[in-house]
Amino acid sequence: MRNKERVSFPPMEDSRTTGAVQRYLDELADAGGNTTAEEIIRALLGRAANRLQLLCTTLLFRSYPRLTQPPLNLEAEEMLSAVVERLLKAMRGVRPETVRAFFALANQHMRWELNDLARRLDKEARAVELRESIVAAPQSSGSQISPNTRRILEAIDNLPEEEREVFELVRVQGMTHPEVAQLLGISAKTVQRRMNRGLVLLTSVLEDLMPAPSEKS
Repeated sequence: MRNKERVSFPPMEDSRTTGAVQRYLDELADAGGNTTAEEIIRALLGRAANRLQLLCTTLLFRSYPRLTQPPLNLEAEEMLSAVVERLLKAMRGVRPETVRAFFALANQHMRWELNDLARRLDKEARAVELRESIVAAPQSSGSQISPNTRRILEAIDNLPEEEREVFELVRVQGMTHPEVAQLLGISAKTVQRRMNRGLVLLTSVLEDLMPAPSEKS
């Protein structure tokens, strides 16, 4: 299966963690929505912490290395803390039944956390550039991000989650379709379909910005 190809785990730790995680998931399925469920989730996340940190490290340094550099200087331990908080909230409503489903959920929240940080970093960088351009320019110059650029950025931000994620990984992060497919655990054809849907949505919103087709004589 594709998900199993994405990250290699130390074999002894892998087998012990897998068995322990499955036992917690089985207990969680019988716990209902009481206080015991919250305790089981916390124990589960504590037992899986080493593997979750390995996943965080792999995803962070292979696919989002710029987040490890200034000004963010993100470390895997910081990322793990944020992901655990996300999982604590998510698992109050979502109860994965298998180890594979649990780590798929964890991977999803890792990607969401990193994408959120990358978008925030990009917005802060644009804000800094804007402030610097305003300071450097004469007061009457009206120096600012152009309305068209702002529309394009907003249109990308407003894409559905799946289409936006693929669009940013391909067009912003510069990843290839096979790399995105491996990262997200989907096929290259699915990557292409999501890219196509994203481009169609962007074209429909930004149609007036597209160059007019040349007329044949």
